[in-house]
Amino acid sequence: MYKTRKKLYYLLVNAAVLLLSVALSLLLVKKNVGNALPVILAGVPACVFLLALVSGAAVRHTIDARLRKKYLESGETAYLEEFIDRLRFCYSYDDLYKVFAEILEFKADCSVLLVDRAKKYVLYNSPNRISSYSDIRERLLSNFELNWEDGFYFMGQNLGIVSDYRQARGFFICYQGIHCFVFNRYTRLFDMNIYSKLQEEFCRFFDRTKIIANLSEISSLTKEWEQLAETQVSFLPRKMPDIPHLKIAAYYRPLVNVSGDYYTVLPIDSSRTLLMLGDVSGKGLPAALIMGLVMNTVKIMENKNDLVGLIKAVDKAIKGMHLQDKYTVLFLGIVDTELMKISYINASMSDPIILTRAPDGYRIKSLASNASLVGIIDMDDVSVSEQRLFRGDTILLATDGVSEVMDDSGVELGDTDIFKETLTSSASKSPQQFVDDIVDLIMRYNGDKRLHDDVTMMVVKVG
Repeated sequence: MYKTRKKLYYLLVNAAVLLLSVALSLLLVKKNVGNALPVILAGVPACVFLLALVSGAAVRHTIDARLRKKYLESGETAYLEEFIDRLRFCYSYDDLYKVFAEILEFKADCSVLLVDRAKKYVLYNSPNRISSYSDIRERLLSNFELNWEDGFYFMGQNLGIVSDYRQARGFFICYQGIHCFVFNRYTRLFDMNIYSKLQEEFCRFFDRTKIIANLSEISSLTKEWEQLAETQVSFLPRKMPDIPHLKIAAYYRPLVNVSGDYYTVLPIDSSRTLLMLGDVSGKGLPAALIMGLVMNTVKIMENKNDLVGLIKAVDKAIKGMHLQDKYTVLFLGIVDTELMKISYINASMSDPIILTRAPDGYRIKSLASNASLVGIIDMDDVSVSEQRLFRGDTILLATDGVSEVMDDSGVELGDTDIFKETLTSSASKSPQQFVDDIVDLIMRYNGDKRLHDDVTMMVVKVG
């Protein structure tokens, strides 16, 4: 009714504007025949029409407001308008059920049935009304299948679809498998224009609740991830042990809340100390699981002098997890401050080095890889390598998140002279000062960009 009356009134207003414009234009032209301003007269009809058009727009606006008030904001349709207004501020099913009861049931004398067809579950039905009858629900579920097309429809006396809304005894809204049935014997009195608005607001409500539910789930998962991150950090040394003739500092910065990087320092006896630092492939929960597994495997091994036995135990433990494409690169080393040497197995770690004093400054000696990836391929015969140590030597163990930081042009930090200069110029400093210098360099070199990998390092000063 609202749209019909609106079109009719608009047609009458437009016709009146056109007739008035033509009449005024003819009158002005006739009155000024022979005038010396034919150019101005030529523009008179256009000006008159524009003036009438502006006036007509104001008239149409007034008519629209009155029609809306008459047909949509009063009478029976006002109930659905009020329901739509309240629905805009519903953020949960409980909010929706409250509006069902207060507006549709109490004020509009409707009966409501809300069904999740995918889960075959009745979400809401008006108590002590037609929608609460089990035979009614069964007939509706039979008439309207799960894959019913989204939209609004009118129901007749037999609870089937009717094309003539004047014969309707209720209406039905379907959105993504959620079916909402509203029974009302004066459905024909609701203005037709209201149903598209009602369906649109229903769709928005269900989309809104899904978003809120997802956010709640994310929030819950975030808390679980935070707990996992706290558990993971507990595997790492909270404080470096006090070891004679060694000073140690470490830096650990995960890219996300959990990481595949790990390190530990385990004193064996008064002169020997086990150092371990590694990086698990990938990110997220699987990497965190492998990290915890490696740390636990090494800690529980009784003979920590047996580097070959340690790395083979780690390899076996990872393969026993049966996680696809999961492996670790790993450095295991024993620093002996009595014999002044480091015995080590480097399983594909690229960055372990020793900075040793020379007449012209500090030289960089690599602790080269001597073993394959751990946990994914068959390990060949593993051998232990040794390097001599001198008092004042600095050992740097770092994951590739340090050397592979890139500048704006895509050049990796490990390939630059400034990286080598920083290593050699900081080698005489304490381990913590050394770590601070490298971290400062990483942040400057990376600029304002987000880091793309975990950053973990351990610095050991001998003597």
